[in-house]
Amino acid sequence: MAITLGDAGSVGVDAGRLGRIDALMQGYVDRGVYAGIATVVARRGTLVHAGSYGWSDREAGTPMAPDTVFRLYSMTKPVVCTALMTLVEEGRLTLVDPVAKHLPAFAGVKVRAGDGSLVDPARPMTVGDLMAHTSGLTYHFLGDSPVSKMYDAALIQRADVPLAEAVDDLARFPLAAHPGSRWIYSVGIDVAARVVEVVAGAPLGDVLRARLFAPLGMADTGFGVAEAARGRLAAMYGRPDLLRPGVTSPAAQAAWAQGENSRVDVSRTYPVDRPEVFQRGGHGLFGTAGDYLRFAQMLCDGGTFEGRRIVGRKTLELMHANRIPAALMPLEIGGVPLPGYGFGLGSRVLLDPAASAAPGSAGEFGWAGAAKTHFWVDPREGVVAVFMAQSLMSFDAPELAMRAVVYGALD
Repeated sequence: MAITLGDAGSVGVDAGRLGRIDALMQGYVDRGVYAGIATVVARRGTLVHAGSYGWSDREAGTPMAPDTVFRLYSMTKPVVCTALMTLVEEGRLTLVDPVAKHLPAFAGVKVRAGDGSLVDPARPMTVGDLMAHTSGLTYHFLGDSPVSKMYDAALIQRADVPLAEAVDDLARFPLAAHPGSRWIYSVGIDVAARVVEVVAGAPLGDVLRARLFAPLGMADTGFGVAEAARGRLAAMYGRPDLLRPGVTSPAAQAAWAQGENSRVDVSRTYPVDRPEVFQRGGHGLFGTAGDYLRFAQMLCDGGTFEGRRIVGRKTLELMHANRIPAALMPLEIGGVPLPGYGFGLGSRVLLDPAASAAPGSAGEFGWAGAAKTHFWVDPREGVVAVFMAQSLMSFDAPELAMRAVVYGALD
């Protein structure tokens, strides 16, 4: 299905009620919470809302626009996982493959036990573990494990180090938990991205372009921004740069607690001009709200877009089925719980709308990025929505307010 601009009422959306998004988002800009916001909503393949509020660059007075380019941060993850699953459905690897089968550097990885000793994993880390965050890997910014602090020295944090070298370097660190024993948000999808490269025999960016971006018409999405398009790149605001070492330091924590919302230079950790080197699975993509809507609409429509099949319907059903046993829930990231949600392969999955305390449907899926980018797909209702801003580690929830408005407008 293609995305077409049409009458909201024709797809069961009350345009007047949906229009509440405008005042809501403009309010966040007027109060100085965000410099600018972009939002898009589609239902049953019809674009029923597109809004641009505030500035893409507040200091320069550049208005937010439909073609503004954003750093997607962790919204990179579902894209990379979808590309990996196209290789799975070709029979080129399986979810139960040990990671070491494709990346030999992980053959000798150990687990850091509670007493500080290093022990063999209870079972091998698998490709499925990488995407479901049950691999035992962690993130440097979580600070809830001695291993996460070790990651400050990991090459995966350096934008000038190629993916292959950075992932091999990760194998020198112990795991924070035995594979399958805990849900820990992690660099696992960076490792999965390297598996994609090895299995496909091509750089990650080339694989994403050939399998997703080109067929979906995502012309502004990639691991860099062309020089001619850099004037459309949104400036970054918010708290300290999440990708720099030491973000769990007292100074960084104090800045977050104070609600600091100043301009942030992320050019060193998220560069626009190194797409040949700066390719990652857990972050790194740039893109527009419209481009991401195309990707999300394809997922909503069971893997087809404009009459072309991108990925199999049953493959997507597998991706968006909960893989986390009840004993490991509720999920949490850095102590922040995700009640009502399980996790599939690269995306959260709504299991219990009541527990989530927000409107939605069982089976809804999506994810977010550290700089306040967010999307969700509700196949039951045929709803796809994208929220874009550029504010690092903001802890308010305009995307949840937007969600309430969207569901409140459905017939």
